[in-house]
Amino acid sequence: MRKYSIAILSALALMMGARSEACTNVLVTKGASTDGSNMISYAADSHQLFGELYFKAGHNLKNPGMRSIYNWDTNAYMGQIPEASQTFQRVGNINVHQLVIGETTYGGREELWEQDGAIMDYGSLIYVALERCKTAREAIGLIYELCSQYGYASEGESFSLADKDEVWVMDLIGKGNYGKGIVYVARRVPDGYICSHANQARITTFPMDKPQECMYSPDVISFARERGYFSGDDKDFSFADAYAPLDFGAMRGCEARAWSAFNILCDGVFTYMDETGAELSRPAMDFIEYAMGHDRSKRFPLFVKPSRKLSIEDVARVMRDHYEGTPMDMTTDIGAGGNALPYRWRPMTFKSGDNTYYNERAIATQQTGFWFVAQSRGYLPDNIGALIWFGCDDAATSYLTPMYACTSRIPLSFREGNGDMLHYSATSAFWMCNRIANACYRAYDMMAPTVQGMARKWENACLQKVAAWDQAALAMKNVKAREKYLTDACCSAADEIFAQWARLEEFLLVKYIDGNVKAQNEDGSWVTNGNGNIPDNIRQPGYSQKWKDAVAADHGKTLIVVEPK
Repeated sequence: MRKYSIAILSALALMMGARSEACTNVLVTKGASTDGSNMISYAADSHQLFGELYFKAGHNLKNPGMRSIYNWDTNAYMGQIPEASQTFQRVGNINVHQLVIGETTYGGREELWEQDGAIMDYGSLIYVALERCKTAREAIGLIYELCSQYGYASEGESFSLADKDEVWVMDLIGKGNYGKGIVYVARRVPDGYICSHANQARITTFPMDKPQECMYSPDVISFARERGYFSGDDKDFSFADAYAPLDFGAMRGCEARAWSAFNILCDGVFTYMDETGAELSRPAMDFIEYAMGHDRSKRFPLFVKPSRKLSIEDVARVMRDHYEGTPMDMTTDIGAGGNALPYRWRPMTFKSGDNTYYNERAIATQQTGFWFVAQSRGYLPDNIGALIWFGCDDAATSYLTPMYACTSRIPLSFREGNGDMLHYSATSAFWMCNRIANACYRAYDMMAPTVQGMARKWENACLQKVAAWDQAALAMKNVKAREKYLTDACCSAADEIFAQWARLEEFLLVKYIDGNVKAQNEDGSWVTNGNGNIPDNIRQPGYSQKWKDAVAADHGKTLIVVEPK
């Protein structure tokens, strides 16, 4: 999602890369996954974005006419482009041919953000490409073509693209009013490896003579030379350094999230290839000074090999991360309050005395609109293989549920128009998950484990459901019958988990009211004193020791318990 430019800390120029609205992507190749699928995860993070599952059916038209383009961030009308005679159905960010596209906005050089007369914003590029392309390579080519013809109307972007065979990462930025369109570099993630990006351009140098591994605009280097961003030999050209120079915010607010994703999925050891193709391994902590914004020279690799084959659960775990177990762990300092809350409300920085300090921005965040883990399962027919696990709001306290891209309808809880950011809907998953999350924020260490346990239980059950649905659908020879079966199955599951989440909110209120924790029997019933519905064995966990020590230091002279004279 777009991160609006904010001129804070101008004297230090710290925050160009760490806006308050940001996204995280993880890219997994089929050789790195447990089931042989290519996967992309995406959290669409914005304080203004409503979480819903976008749906558009495909068409075949003799006279398609024109297509109106509306800016995804602002809904402003941008202009028109010719509609394609054939388009493909898309559900969220996956289409029926198993093409997946995600994004993160990195901004980059401000003078390149505005392009007079430009029509194509980054969101429109994603959804037009999903409607018109079958492969990641096709999508990269179409994105470049559309921007060249109609202009680019957004800041610097990183796109994640996956199809049945390949996974690609693409860094692009507009030419401002110094030319029309974009410059870009796209690199194929080597099979068996993973990639991650989080609001910072990550492609540095790249192979210029290997079209199977790398695509780029013909003027990506010459344009940088013209603008004074680069003056060395072509072989030393780095896209990220030329078009999105690093600062503290880009490293601590953005690259740190990609580092954390790698740290989790690689079990603390980054295995990667050097320029000669030799495989090297180094501890993740060798790169921590870069992730923390302290040392530009310790940049970590673009691609790493995970320590094990990765599952949907592994990737979902990453999307729920708050830097636990690292120096940036958000649950352990006094900013977590008395109940280990792993969130810091905005703005991103605060001052104390003469110093400025940073509020951490982890992968899981309160301002998520929607998030997903999408799979391109090339070993299955397209109308079974294209699968998106979709969720709304904060990933740490919400659930994922599977949706096939061949579905003919969207369940009510995810349906577009069922509520918005200014209008509450009691049947919207976005609003229900927000209710759960905001309940947990009051006593996170007590309540969040309950919610997270239920989400894991549901998602594990859905893995079994999907396996059964796949096999049942494969046995159906009639395509329409297969698609109806999968539609009914995933919509019924979405209805089921929404009902569970509604009951969960009621349970949280009863169990954790007023800072108490009511005891339960093994069968889930409440422990009572035997004289009616009067709870017994109530715990009162109170606050963390760090919080108690801080309160004592701040106000202890008044609060101290002493024997009277």
